[in-house]
Parts: sequence; structure tokens; C-alpha cells
Amino acid sequence: MSIQWPSGLRIDPIGEWPGTMTRHRERSRFDSPMSATMDTLRRELWHLSAKNAALQVAIPASAFRLDGYPRSTAKAEHPGVILTLDSKHGALSYPCDTFDRWEDNLRAIALALEALRKVDRYGVTKRGEQYRGFLAIEATAAPSGFANAGAAEEWLQKLVVDGGITLAGINSTRALVRIAQRLTHPDRGGSAEDFQRVGLAVDKLREQGWLP
Repeated sequence: MSIQWPSGLRIDPIGEWPGTMTRHRERSRFDSPMSATMDTLRRELWHLSAKNAALQVAIPASAFRLDGYPRSTAKAEHPGVILTLDSKHGALSYPCDTFDRWEDNLRAIALALEALRKVDRYGVTKRGEQYRGFLAIEATAAPSGFANAGAAEEWLQKLVVDGGITLAGINSTRALVRIAQRLTHPDRGGSAEDFQRVGLAVDKLREQGWLP
């Protein structure tokens, strides 16, 4: 059965995980269907006056439909999810990979949002203080990384093509990296942020054995 996502919620492939991922995940005790999770999430986004809400899931871009949602057959590479949104309390970010299914981690986030909202009923918080620990780090703090080596290489290829170089003459990942480094080097007029991200791509390629 297809998922009825909340209106206005964007679904994206996940980038680099913020921090260290959970090594020993739990099997959740949730027994509610996905539709109940969506209802809770939809309600809590409304209470937060959410804008620019996005859910990052570890599903590769190739497994997304033309309408921007993942195919029903798509498989996540890991169960971690990240919900980000602009709210009346500021920009918020909720990563969760506690459980061994991404659907359960999303439900945990939805229930956490509900619990945080209910703190207000006792009159202790007046300015949304309970959300302060979830304020999103500014996006300009550092360039985002890559979920896997394939995503890193795909980004490098796009970078090179956008720089006016055809891929036909590039016969190795090492050569692709050298060209990307040359194109983005600040001393040659390149973007410092792009140059940093090339470094992150190289790290991911080496980590997964695509580069020596």
C-alpha cells in the first residue's frame, strides 16, 4: 500500500549522518500502521506551523518516482531518518536511528514531537524552550557529505560535466577526482565549499574501497 505523505513534506535521499550512527539498534514495540504515523506527523507539523519540512531517508535517488516520492519497492540502505523543518520556534532537526526500521524511527520522531507539544499544557514553557535542543545547525557550517561511494562519484561526475568537461575521456575514479580538485581549487577560482565537498567525496570513496 502506498504511503499518504503529509502535504508539503519533501522526501530526500539522506546525506551524511550527523555524528556517529547507532551500532546496536533495537526492534521497536510500535504496533501502529504507517497511516497512524502519517496522521500524527501531519498533526504535529500543523501545530508547529511547519514550513520547508523535509524527511531524509537512506533511499538512493534512483529509487524515487518522478513526483519526488520513493517507490513502494524502494529499500533503505540504513534505517536512520532525519526530519528538518522551519517552525515558529526556529529551524529544527530531528535525526533518529534507534530502531532497525526507518518507519519505526519516523514514528519515534512523530511521537517525540507530540510529547514535546504536550509539555505546553502544564504552563511551564512559554517560548518553546523544550525545542531548544533540536535547533538545526546552520547549513553554512560545513558542506554536506555523502551516504555512499556511488553518491559521491555521481556528484563528482555532475561537477565535472557542469565544468564543461565530458566524461567520455575519463577512464578512472582517480582521474575524475583529479579533475574535480582542479576545477574547484580556490587558487584557480573555484568555490571553497565545493573544494571541501570534493574532499568529503574522496573520503567516502576511500572508505568504501573505490579509491586506494
